[in-house]
Amino acid sequence: MKAVEIKPGIYWVGVKDWNLREFHGYSTSRGSTYNAYLIMDEKVTLIDGVKAPFTDLMMQKIASVVDPAKIDVVICNHVEMDHSGALPAVMKTAKNATMYCPAAGERGLGLHYDTSSWKIQTVKTGDTLNIGKHTLAFTLMPMVHWPDSMMTYMADEKILFPNDAFGQHYASDEIFDDENLDVIMDEAKKYYGNIVMPYGAQVQKVLEAASALDIQTIAPSHGVIWRKHIPEIVAKYVKWSAYGHDDDRAVVVYGSMWGSTEQMARVVASAWGEKGLKVKICSLKHSQSSDVINDIVEAKYVAFGSPTLNSGILPTMSAFVSYMKGLAFKNKTAFCFGSYGWKKGVMSEVEDVVKGLGWEVPEPCVSINYRPTAEALAELKSAAERVIK
Repeated sequence: MKAVEIKPGIYWVGVKDWNLREFHGYSTSRGSTYNAYLIMDEKVTLIDGVKAPFTDLMMQKIASVVDPAKIDVVICNHVEMDHSGALPAVMKTAKNATMYCPAAGERGLGLHYDTSSWKIQTVKTGDTLNIGKHTLAFTLMPMVHWPDSMMTYMADEKILFPNDAFGQHYASDEIFDDENLDVIMDEAKKYYGNIVMPYGAQVQKVLEAASALDIQTIAPSHGVIWRKHIPEIVAKYVKWSAYGHDDDRAVVVYGSMWGSTEQMARVVASAWGEKGLKVKICSLKHSQSSDVINDIVEAKYVAFGSPTLNSGILPTMSAFVSYMKGLAFKNKTAFCFGSYGWKKGVMSEVEDVVKGLGWEVPEPCVSINYRPTAEALAELKSAAERVIK
């Protein structure tokens, strides 16, 4: 377990979690990484940590470069335990180390761990720390995506350590973004959509601050390190934080009991496809919510379909809409449809949610009693076509 030198005197000492398949309800089919970085200077510096179960692996990597007891500085960019879990062991081993974090970080660390013996120095935007040849500059970025989040910049090496920003839940045999860009970008989009999406305004402030920096490397706390495709990922963050979408992209998400709503979903998708849209159909019986969210991130149109169960929508649709509501998507157009037996109008639950998010809902929900007739499906198709007009 050896550290990987990413620039002279700067090492990746993180851990790849190949087996992770779920993170807060978010499916992580490609695992994840917990990235930490060691800087060898007059003051030996550790930036971020790893999840607690992987503490020994991180410490072995550090020890391949330097005795962990000789760490002088610990930078905590974010308190969440997938980054801070190893820090109690670090602070216990490096007895003379000083930790640097925002005031919100100091409070958060104290609520997670016994920090009574730790030396903690709080920092704010614009503060700098000289560690020898290098100087670190701090920029607070509250709510990207916790109140304590900040980024650290090393000007002479042109490296940005932005913690969760620009990250991906992605374990790869590669350290950098040199290969598999399509996969990396897809995982970055999924990460943004499921974790960072509610904080677009805060992300834009971070992008504004970062635009003044000369950046050649972005070293996030999850996934690969960006060095080749920085313009591409920054452009995506600009788009996503402004809730931008592709005008020709649509998603039809549905649940079905006996096939009626599934038949309706295919009619809606066909109607939109015939009008030139790129349509993805997502069955909540077969698709995990976070994967559907990934499809919705850049879609302009989203259709929701559910049959009536008792006096409400299917639990899978209810759970999905609740999950989506928390992510606060904006700037989209919705269309609702469903089948029913003896209780009509339950899809108004979904309409109320998307209207509350500020989405356009140009057509009322289309409800079909029991099995769809050819005439009813023709009316559904006409309504779907009107949505995109």
